[in-house]
Amino acid sequence: MLTNDELARWDRESFFHPSTHLGQFARGEAPQRIITGGEGCHITDRDGNRMLDGFAGLYCVNVGYGRPEIAQAIADQAHQLAYYHAYAGHGSEAAITLAQMVMDRAPKGMARVYFGLSGSDANETNIKLVWYYNNILGRPKKKKIISRWRGYHGSGLMTGSLTGLQLFHAKFDLPLDQVIHTEAPYYFRRPDAAMSESDFVGHCVTQLEALIAEHGADTIAAFIGEPVLGTGGIVPPPAGYWPAIQEVLDRHDILLIADEVVTGFGRLGTMFGSDHYGMRPDLITSAKGLTSAYAPLSASIVGTRVWDVLTRGTDENGVMGHGWTYSAHPIGAAAGVANLKLIDSLGLVENAGTVGAYLNDRMAQAVGGHAHVGEVRGAGMLCAVELVADRDARRFFDASEGKGAKVVAAMLKRGVIARAMPQGDILGFAPPLCLTREEADRIVDVTAEALAAVLG
Repeated sequence: MLTNDELARWDRESFFHPSTHLGQFARGEAPQRIITGGEGCHITDRDGNRMLDGFAGLYCVNVGYGRPEIAQAIADQAHQLAYYHAYAGHGSEAAITLAQMVMDRAPKGMARVYFGLSGSDANETNIKLVWYYNNILGRPKKKKIISRWRGYHGSGLMTGSLTGLQLFHAKFDLPLDQVIHTEAPYYFRRPDAAMSESDFVGHCVTQLEALIAEHGADTIAAFIGEPVLGTGGIVPPPAGYWPAIQEVLDRHDILLIADEVVTGFGRLGTMFGSDHYGMRPDLITSAKGLTSAYAPLSASIVGTRVWDVLTRGTDENGVMGHGWTYSAHPIGAAAGVANLKLIDSLGLVENAGTVGAYLNDRMAQAVGGHAHVGEVRGAGMLCAVELVADRDARRFFDASEGKGAKVVAAMLKRGVIARAMPQGDILGFAPPLCLTREEADRIVDVTAEALAAVLG
């Protein structure tokens, strides 16, 4: 670090960075990168380094960087009406328009949309609505939420509890008692290598049934799951998983919350992941792709079954005491309207399907045979490469070796950003949905080069 670099010093001395080793960063031992610009699928730092962003920020810059249409919409809204609240029936043209646009795109059976600011607060909202729903129905014991190990649903108190990754629990006194976890649909890490996909789905169902029996269906309110596991390893479910899970939930009168923060608005080549896998959610959590992260905004999409009980609840008890100061913020809503128009006009949902399939196919061809690649997997514009010490034995590297992080660092030196996923040596890719085939080729080529450099 240059001692005369004031901005870098301020960064080290004043800025509390999320998901960062605080001690190392403060002491100048951890990397520091100040981003100054972006265009398309590339970002630029203040040192002039131009990098292909293979993770779209955090799975979120779906339309790519530097879209003037969204920037102009934000500016116009700020000049016209920078803020007004949405409490007690107040609204703005942008928020009302975006609500209709979301409902036009939502899976069947949805009734209304509530806007917040982040995927975490949308999941908090959805859990509160589930609890309210069961109280109105006279079922005060039916409150527990089933999540899955390796799922990611946020890092608040309730959402961090829902998340099934140790990093988000350790030293935070999480998970809270209302949350229980079941098997992740992670076929590569199945307990018995001899299991077929069908066998493994049966195993996941058996584990879920056992958990419900242990706690009692009369205590369990909802099951939350990402259509594709995201931060837990970018893991598409095995064939038949979601219909099998849905049957169990229906039989036990357990609501389904589809966490579509990553998959919503095009990433799987369909507008929503629920459509992609034939899920029938009662609530949908969405955020990132709603505005392509040009402004903070989330959406809790409420299904008809839940909505009808919520309206009954306010008829019986008066105003529902839930809301955020920035709910349906006009600037975020204006960004969302412009973003969804771009997704449609640029054909980005279709591009995510076709170029995403190309990225996954090329990645499998290029590195799938590497001695230390256990699996290449993905769906739509999501791809993962899982590294192993011994592929035949499915033996993993010791976490202390940090092999995944070293490969990602080697890729960054070559101008491509990937993500080292937690709880495993997994290279994650979630590029902007505007990725071209040529850019997909570059991601694949650099991945192969970095693997060779780090693992031989």
